[in-house]
Amino acid sequence: MSVVKELICTNEDGSISFGDYELNAKSKLSDFKHEGDLYKVKTFYEITKLERNGMFVYESVPGTAVHNLVLSDAGMNFIVEGPKDAQITVELEEDTTYMVTLDGVEAGEMKTNLGGKLSFSVELEEAEQVKVSIQKA
Repeated sequence: MSVVKELICTNEDGSISFGDYELNAKSKLSDFKHEGDLYKVKTFYEITKLERNGMFVYESVPGTAVHNLVLSDAGMNFIVEGPKDAQITVELEEDTTYMVTLDGVEAGEMKTNLGGKLSFSVELEEAEQVKVSIQKA
């Protein structure tokens, strides 16, 4: 896999991929339609951010590429790739406990705040990928 050159796209399996951490200048794409929702992505080497219908979904510092993002009522799954370790924040159901799994290894239960945000770190090296699963506990 690699960065998403078109900034955001729909995959054959119905998931979405987004983000290009190789960009030197901030790029954004708005009004991307996927399954009845409108997505907006902003991405470059410093940050990658995704919104759905004007609401926060995902943010990473520094920028990352996200592959095969699937959102459900139970949580989300995706593969993240980047040039170095990243701090990731996602928005889920508020005040809810989730099990976070990174590359098949449980990172533990984490509880979202009253705004529904959950933050965690992933260790990435150049072009390394980490499979992330966040599911209600």
